[in-house]
Amino acid sequence: MKYEVTIGMPVYNVEDYLRRSMDSALSQTFESIEFLMCDDCGTDSSIAILEELQQTHPRGKDIRIVRQPRNMGQGEARNRIIAEAQGRYLYFMDADDIITPNAIELLYETAQRHQAEMVYGSYERVFLADNNRVVKFPYPARVFTEPDEFAQYAYREGVEVMHWNILTDIDVYRRNHLRVTPVGSGYGEDYTFTVDMPTYVTRVVLLPDITYQYLIVDMEEKLRLKKRLRLLSRRYMDTSLEAIRQKKCRTELRGKPYYERRCAMLMMYDLSFVFEILARRDQSEPRYTDREIRDIMRHPMSLGEILRSREVRGKNLFYWQFGILPPKLSVLLLTLVGKSMHRI
Repeated sequence: MKYEVTIGMPVYNVEDYLRRSMDSALSQTFESIEFLMCDDCGTDSSIAILEELQQTHPRGKDIRIVRQPRNMGQGEARNRIIAEAQGRYLYFMDADDIITPNAIELLYETAQRHQAEMVYGSYERVFLADNNRVVKFPYPARVFTEPDEFAQYAYREGVEVMHWNILTDIDVYRRNHLRVTPVGSGYGEDYTFTVDMPTYVTRVVLLPDITYQYLIVDMEEKLRLKKRLRLLSRRYMDTSLEAIRQKKCRTELRGKPYYERRCAMLMMYDLSFVFEILARRDQSEPRYTDREIRDIMRHPMSLGEILRSREVRGKNLFYWQFGILPPKLSVLLLTLVGKSMHRI
């Protein structure tokens, strides 16, 4: 490997934020970094900013731009970065966020000290339109070294599902042929990919140190954008649902100590998608049928397996019932549940 770390960043129409993000990346105290930028064929001056930095910044020689053949979305941009990265470790960041000056040094030294496959940094959300109000999301300090130990923790306590702010041994992606499912933004691209990451790693460290700032410029605008994205063709939703269905079919995980909790988490994601569908059912083309919606809630465990399970039995029974009821009744109950939770 030419570099110890690759910072990978999809770039698409981010001229208003890119220079700030790149300043934080290029100011890292760690030396051996490749800055791998994936040009997703935007229409603004983002790439011109990167080309200027290549020429003028002291670390410009370490900035590499790879170009997609056409606009393909963040998922495919991340896959291109996985394929092209020259670093031993890969660290994703978004082009409108910033990282602390010692982020990579801290994560790398931790990975080396513990021979870790993944190191999670903590992060904070900064609401720029609200006097830079900060909300912190710290992890407890934890080191995992035994098989299935991290997966048990992740499915019990939960870890962030975003791609960013995790230093990952590039071999984890390549050895397991891991790729991001290219779905529409707002349709679960992050968690349809990262939800299964704990099953592929053993040595993992969680750090309480804040290494990433998720900058929120205008929350109302973000909500408006999310609402618009939800009106996209159902093919985006179908792609996400198929990604989760494939994960539900991983029968080789049966018998793992975390299997019941993993199933419950996947079913929770399916339920969230069902609420999205029911809230905007008349806007999808073609319209989802009752049977299609019911079948989304098919549980990967049998009733017998659930009854014999030791963990989250109640949750799994709750999800399981929707997948076996007659379609019309299943959709009626799902609608009532969604309305009671103010999700529809």
